[in-house]
Amino acid sequence: MRILVLGSGAREHAIITSLLSETLGETLGETVGASESGASSASASGASASGASASGSPGKSTGSAGAPRHHHITAAPGNAGIATVVPVVALDPTRGDIVTQYALDNDIELVIIGPEAPLVAGVADALRQRGIPVFGPGKAAAALEGSKTFAKRIMDDAGVPTGLATRAGSLAEAIEAIDEFGAPYVVKADGLAAGKGVLVTPDRDAAVAHATFWLAHGSVLVEEFLAGQEVSLFLVSDGHTVLPLSPAQDYKRVFDGDEGPNTGGMGAYSPLPWLPDTFVDDVIESVALPTIRQLASEGTPFIGLLYCGLIVTDDGVRVIEFNARFGDPETQVVLPRLLTPLSGLLLAAATGQLGSLPRPEFSTDVAVTVVLASEGYPENPLTNRPITGLADVENVTIAHAATALVGGEFVATGGRVLSVVALGADFTEARSRAYAALDIIHLEGGHYRTDVAKRVAE
Repeated sequence: MRILVLGSGAREHAIITSLLSETLGETLGETVGASESGASSASASGASASGASASGSPGKSTGSAGAPRHHHITAAPGNAGIATVVPVVALDPTRGDIVTQYALDNDIELVIIGPEAPLVAGVADALRQRGIPVFGPGKAAAALEGSKTFAKRIMDDAGVPTGLATRAGSLAEAIEAIDEFGAPYVVKADGLAAGKGVLVTPDRDAAVAHATFWLAHGSVLVEEFLAGQEVSLFLVSDGHTVLPLSPAQDYKRVFDGDEGPNTGGMGAYSPLPWLPDTFVDDVIESVALPTIRQLASEGTPFIGLLYCGLIVTDDGVRVIEFNARFGDPETQVVLPRLLTPLSGLLLAAATGQLGSLPRPEFSTDVAVTVVLASEGYPENPLTNRPITGLADVENVTIAHAATALVGGEFVATGGRVLSVVALGADFTEARSRAYAALDIIHLEGGHYRTDVAKRVAE
């Protein structure tokens, strides 16, 4: 299949890694090795050190007959790590006209939209208007991530459990809501904020300052604080049917022990052995299907990846937020465990055929990813510093996020530089592999959390 992946981060690198592990002779469900057993779908109507490995992954089938035939994958714009394994093209992924013309000129059979900006810009709409299968919601449905006010309204109309919230368009309104809800204070930017729009703090002055900053860019939401363990659950949707992927948990604070400011994510692990067996089914029934049905009833079907950011409180599961695409860094630990070919799932969603498929199957291996960040991240990351040791690591995959190749060596070009991804029979083994690799990789001033999956390993 000729596939175009839009985006330039570690999430897109992980998606490409998963696609490259497939062969086109596979059929969904043809897997070998131990797996988490799948059940029927739910319907609304009823690597290498420097990049992704192009070889097959353990546990995935190698095709029914003949030599393996790999997908033809292009990334736009990609990054230096992605460019080591697939062609990259320097086009603006937020320009629907440019993306559509490229897809037509190159006989693209499936477009996978990775980041949120192209979705909110309506790139999926432009592609669908020309009959090109695309995995990603249209502009109207992508408002589920692009506007927290819209998401809250959809949840309220659909009866989805979530925290109380007040939209504030002025500082006076924000301060009134901050004082009404009390500490700990939760203040969120209403629109896209690159993972930096949420503040949870016991400090009233910090909450007011956060609201002041984001009010210059639009409205804010002030919400009640919800206590409990957070869970990320991805669900593939074709607008009517949803199929769940394996739950994950990410680490949003920059420093160990959940200290410091929120980031785009400093690490993650999957699966979550402490969840009850009924958790995924309960979320499908109480959160995912009501949301998908509500959007469909409003003429804005959600076709793509519904990211449910959840919290398990003493009063049950509540939705913290929705995203309209694969999450980063959770994608880096969910997809390496996926036994079902990813391309088949995403194409079925893009073409409305998801209801004919069984639930995806996952390896019983566990996965851990740790993010290496530049000095000064998240406030003022220092960039253009060389990264060494990538060719010397073993038993891990590196997903590049913000790198460039300069004079034959990789350099950091942003805050979150790369994700080290490790699989293992248990969390102790996976953690050991990830942190052994980080001992070898060097980035001047670089930092990472040392407690990713530590608690679950213990």
